[in-house]
Formats: sequence, structure tokens, C-alpha cells
Amino acid sequence: MKELIEYVVKSLVDHPDEVQVTQLGSGSRIRIELSVSKDDMGRVIGKGGKVANSIRALLRVAAEREGKQATLDVVEPE
Repeated sequence: MKELIEYVVKSLVDHPDEVQVTQLGSGSRIRIELSVSKDDMGRVIGKGGKVANSIRALLRVAAEREGKQATLDVVEPE
């Protein structure tokens, strides 16, 4: 699932080398943290959060296929 999010986000942003995806938790509940360049935050979140919600929907489907639950947190860059 981490690889899926990484692939999708890297194809959206201008600075793919700054994309960091961290998978936390194990078992049936997984939390994925996404960090991108400050310039790319708008591209990842999208107008009204539509892009971020679409990425979350993809993640939920991928997790469900494996019998797990997953959440995505977009982390504010420093």
C-alpha cells in the first residue's frame, strides 16, 4: 500500500524526490503518513481536499483487498 501511495503522489507533484511515505502500525490497522515539498502541498490536497480524498479512497480499496484498514495523513512540511 505504501508503494501505491508513493507511485500516485510522485506522478502528481513537481518535486518527486521530496516525497516521503511512512507506514506505521501493523496487523489489521495501518496508518500512512505522507510528506511532500511545501510547493506541492496544493497539488496533493487539491481544491477542497478532492485530490487527498481520492488518494484516501484508493488506499481504502487497496487495504480492503488485503483485509485491513488504512488511513492517510498528509503531514505539513517544515
